Amino acid sequence: MNDNNTFDTDEEEIIYVSKSEMKRDMLALQKLGEDIVKLSKGQFATIPLTDETLAEAINTARRISHREGLRRQMQYIGKLMRKTDISAIEAAYEKILNGRKEETRKFHELEMWRDQLIEKGPNAIEDVVNKYPHVDRQHLRQLLMQAAKEQKNNKPPASARKLFIYLKELATLK
Repeated sequence: MNDNNTFDTDEEEIIYVSKSEMKRDMLALQKLGEDIVKLSKGQFATIPLTDETLAEAINTARRISHREGLRRQMQYIGKLMRKTDISAIEAAYEKILNGRKEETRKFHELEMWRDQLIEKGPNAIEDVVNKYPHVDRQHLRQLLMQAAKEQKNNKPPASARKLFIYLKELATLK
């Protein structure tokens, strides 16, 4: 019997979503909206906002300074984001976050190189030459000697800063 009122449970599966889970999802979207609003102009330009209403709401929130008005605007942004496919927005935001992490990792690596150079002295120059073949050995040696002298005499680390800047330049030329 093929009756129009027959319900086939194999084709449709009802997924129960609790009210708490829906609220967590809603707050997560609102938080993503807040994070996007706080981005710099350059970073914000990389976020693909295809929905005109959402883009306008985020631009409005970026101009609001009143606390209560901003809170309401953020709720509105969260509401709009629930109705929009945000996979591209999330991917672009993650790319921005990963870029920050990569910059921080590179910064710490350069700090490590600088500290290692100052600690080991001229013997560590060969390690830098191996990593950065286009290095000016004489300039590096001068910076290193000045940094060691400043450290020995308990003076401000001006040469250590210059050494770090030079290492940073070498890393960008690599």
